[in-house]
Amino acid sequence: MKESRKWEQPEPLWREDTKLKKFDPLEKDATAEVVIVGGGITGITTAYLLAKEGRDVALLEGSELLNGTTGHTTAKITAQHDLIYYELMQHFGKEGALAYYKANDEALRFIRGTVKQNQIDCNLQTEDACIYSTTDNYTRKLDKEYQAYQELGIPCEYKNEVSIDVDVQQALYMKDQSHFHPLKYLSFLLDEFIKNGGKVYENTVAVDVERDPELCVVTKDGHRVSCDNIVSCSHFPFYDGTGFYFARMHADRSYVVAIEPEQEYAGGMYLSVDQPVRSVRKSSYEGKEILLIGGESHRTGEGVDTDFHYRALEEFASETFGIKKKLFQWSAQDLFTLDKVPYIGQITKNKDHIYVATGYKKWGMTSGTAAALLLRDQITGKKNPYTELFSPSRFQADPSLKKFFSNNLNVASHLLEGKSERVGFSHEALKKGEGGVIQYNGERAGAYKDEDGQVYLVDTTCTHMGCEVEWNSGEHSWDCPCHGSRFSIEGDVMEGPAKQPLKRLSIDKDTQETDQPENDMPEPV
Repeated sequence: MKESRKWEQPEPLWREDTKLKKFDPLEKDATAEVVIVGGGITGITTAYLLAKEGRDVALLEGSELLNGTTGHTTAKITAQHDLIYYELMQHFGKEGALAYYKANDEALRFIRGTVKQNQIDCNLQTEDACIYSTTDNYTRKLDKEYQAYQELGIPCEYKNEVSIDVDVQQALYMKDQSHFHPLKYLSFLLDEFIKNGGKVYENTVAVDVERDPELCVVTKDGHRVSCDNIVSCSHFPFYDGTGFYFARMHADRSYVVAIEPEQEYAGGMYLSVDQPVRSVRKSSYEGKEILLIGGESHRTGEGVDTDFHYRALEEFASETFGIKKKLFQWSAQDLFTLDKVPYIGQITKNKDHIYVATGYKKWGMTSGTAAALLLRDQITGKKNPYTELFSPSRFQADPSLKKFFSNNLNVASHLLEGKSERVGFSHEALKKGEGGVIQYNGERAGAYKDEDGQVYLVDTTCTHMGCEVEWNSGEHSWDCPCHGSRFSIEGDVMEGPAKQPLKRLSIDKDTQETDQPENDMPEPV
């Protein structure tokens, strides 16, 4: 790789070294027994499993397969999902907490078994996973988590040291976990799905569901896919079904840098429970061992300039391992439910053959696989012991009620702040490759100036519920702090729940600059 690599459009390691097949969009009405919307780990694994059961399945993806959260994961396959089991025991009881562990442990073993049986070359490796504390406050929380592990019978070790150069107080190890190359694994499942008669359509945006005269998925282009069952695996559900998912989840972004370290890495997967979060695991690229350093989590559309998060991770990597070479950087977004347990199953209590899988809180490799196994069983009429735990229609009074009000107060505050925010710069003040909120014709607007001097101007009002989007300099996108919708520099929808693009604003041709001096300072309007 050339040292002059640019980071304006971050591309994850997985997509950089994997050649994926391309598929045509849906161009006419179609039929299938099952329509799956979303081409990430949940959608592809569910499609693979149902096709093996002899079901006629169509998989619709709004952009390209594996280009969403699955394509931007750190790809840890583990049932150790941060500090979770003590909290689950308080809200779901010992039985519910144990069911959560078993569902994710079975997902891990399904992936391992599939890789072994089919000899999939996806760099699957087994290592212990570890969460560690560096402060007294979080050590007390880690003590409680260790107690929960013991009560639930989760194989573990509790130590006061780790094998990386970080000062820790305590470290909780979950034994015998894994990591892999997710796209190489899922490429195999996709090939098998197609061999079993599965149909795949890329760049096919599902926008609605109709029930009369028959159940069908409606696409943005007006085509209909009639079916017996619909499964929404599209990160944020493309169809709400009065489940009010936008009010029952919030979106977080986190960041990753991939480096070739100067120091030898002793192995293991690590995650700090203190803030700021730091995640470490090894991988490989072009025959060399590399490290993936993640963290810097924050609510989408909130926080400091996103470039800061990459710099913070690089500083940690440099101090802890030394950086021989920086290879990649990327970010990911995922959804958190009110009680931190994913919503998987019938979208409502009405048993109307519409299913959903969402809210993995950044643990999609096991949660997405567990979802696929559960969805397969529900669609084929098999009993599954985890149906009640993951039911999308559940509502735990504590903590769901507290989080519901907290999330929606946060939305209200952003709605008010965004509308009252005063901006004082015009698009002429932007440097090439720079974007930001500006004033245009007396109103708040968003502008981005590309390297050729062309300016892209949009209305910053999110088309979902009217909050004001903010500029994401790290990914060159417009992000909504209310419900996590994201838009491109031209206003196109990148992440839901928004379905409509931002309004594009016109700009006079004579304001398009091609020779703006790089050292021009912004000037007030």
